[in-house]
Amino acid sequence: MTQPLVIPFKEGEARLDWLGLARAFEAGHRLPKAEIADTFLYRGGDTLLNRAAWIDGLGVAVKAATIFPGNAEAGKPAVNGAVNLMSDSDGTLAALIDFHLVTKWKTAGDSLYGALKLARPDSREILIVGAGAVARSLIEAYGAGFPEARFTLWNRSAARAEEMAAEIPGLRVATDLEAAIAKSDIIATATMATEPVIQGDWLQPGQHLDLIGAYRPDMREVDDAALTRARIFVDSFDTTLGHIGELKIPLEAGIIAKTDVLADYYTPEAFTRSEEDITILKNGGGAHLDLMCARYILEAWQAA
Repeated sequence: MTQPLVIPFKEGEARLDWLGLARAFEAGHRLPKAEIADTFLYRGGDTLLNRAAWIDGLGVAVKAATIFPGNAEAGKPAVNGAVNLMSDSDGTLAALIDFHLVTKWKTAGDSLYGALKLARPDSREILIVGAGAVARSLIEAYGAGFPEARFTLWNRSAARAEEMAAEIPGLRVATDLEAAIAKSDIIATATMATEPVIQGDWLQPGQHLDLIGAYRPDMREVDDAALTRARIFVDSFDTTLGHIGELKIPLEAGIIAKTDVLADYYTPEAFTRSEEDITILKNGGGAHLDLMCARYILEAWQAA
């Protein structure tokens, strides 16, 4: 019996590139639509999350994540797990891939893929809102897609932003969010906000917003005015409209209608803009994107 590959973070990442992943997302969405399902198990404050996806012609993936908040007290990561990638032809396990590798590249690659379709190609000023781990990934990903861009970081805690800027050459820190937005071509939000941090009145024609942080039904990063001013797109209708507060709340309140959400990645030809449009992409993730990313990682590993 052939043993499945085990792909760890550092060795796997060395074989990857962001534009290659964007091409893998493009190819994956030309295949039959994914079947996806999420399951949760709980023990007090601890969680086991399983995200599964099946795409005919690509494969089957189950991403298992454990979230143990108490690990922080022992100096251990709170989130751990692995991605099981299985053959679509015979169901055998093809690879066991580091959870953090797939999550990092899926999340930032999702945003880059959307921005390559929706942001102005001449975008030069990119603002990252939030100074967590995702911010670092976004700088890498957007740097590959927009190599002449300059990056600015805003965070509620300026000290945290300054720490990151000290580690990343050329990264600037903004203290006034409204002023930083006015100067930006692309704005990417990666916060844990439950109330909007960005006001629609601050936005300028031609900007692209990449909304990543909100993932629960009670979370939002932009207000109603931003949504009503923008052309709205999502990575997946199935994982965003009824599940994430960014869209679920204004949909239920009648602020926007489902028809205002113009397309997801399964209709790439609908991702259009004019020079003056404000565009929004809601990055909701989804197990099908984990599968596409995991398959790209496996193929890059085998090609090296």
